[in-house]
Amino acid sequence: METNLRPLTLGEILDRTAQLYRSNFALFAGIFSCYAGVLLVLNLLQIGVVFWLSGLHIAAWLWGLTAIAALVKFLLIFLFAGAAVAAISRAVAWVHLGEPATIRGAYASVLPRLGRYIWLMTITFLMAWLPVALAYAGYIVVIVFYLPKGFMSQPGTANQSSMMLFTVASLAFVLLLLPTFAYGVVMMLRYALAVPASVLENLKAFKAIRRSIDLSKGARGRILVLGLLVFIIEVGLTGMSQLFFLVTAVRHHGQVGPVAQALSQVVAFFTNTVLGPIYATGLTLFYYDQRVRKEGYDIEWMMRAAGMTPPAPEPALEPAPPQGSEPPPAIEPL
Repeated sequence: METNLRPLTLGEILDRTAQLYRSNFALFAGIFSCYAGVLLVLNLLQIGVVFWLSGLHIAAWLWGLTAIAALVKFLLIFLFAGAAVAAISRAVAWVHLGEPATIRGAYASVLPRLGRYIWLMTITFLMAWLPVALAYAGYIVVIVFYLPKGFMSQPGTANQSSMMLFTVASLAFVLLLLPTFAYGVVMMLRYALAVPASVLENLKAFKAIRRSIDLSKGARGRILVLGLLVFIIEVGLTGMSQLFFLVTAVRHHGQVGPVAQALSQVVAFFTNTVLGPIYATGLTLFYYDQRVRKEGYDIEWMMRAAGMTPPAPEPALEPAPPQGSEPPPAIEPL
């Protein structure tokens, strides 16, 4: 067992994340490949269905079916992504503490409480990004319901008033988007340790959120740096892996055949499998680092590894009545 837990600097946490990821690549990639595989299958089905419906010339149905498929796809992606993130947290905890870990064991430990983790992720997502969603929704409502179709190409006074409304709405949207996005980032940093706390301490959603708020104090700036580094790596690797398909789309004026789209999704499967576990791995290490800093978890774990776990406190005993005094009469239930 690993018993040399200690407070880590940001650089040490990043090094530890890279070290765990390299030495357990098959484990972490295998866990996240389940989510990436589901995403690949759903995207391939969507490409095939859209291509098939386009050949039938039923454009009136195409948008409706696409919207329904997108909703079903989002729900399935959210479900499997939640399972993968929870399983990664469980596996990282095992290997970080020197315990054996397997793909099957990680999923087996989180699937019985998967509904809890999905609910937790839903709550944190809504609490952080609902203002951004409302800003987008308001902007779309103005564009769709309060501006005439094709108003930019229509001359006349009506067009000038429409352009004025469009300009004001766009300016208000930008002014609202900046603070709401900043609010979302701050809230996600507060909730960053909620999933590891829920998985590793068996906490329900709201208790895990409160636990994350307490544990993340003093580490949110470092967690932000981790997120930015992972984001840069993901953007760079995704851009390089999808560059060929982007060039193909530009050359054909955005018209890409189903074969090229399918190949792009296959490449994305490998990219998601490789990159997906990195951020969850770093967050789990931050969770343990904060527990070591705030709660002395390293001492607790050393005592547990040495078989010196302190016994549970005994319940307080009521004082004995003085000698010669009669006990009070028992009160019979009504």
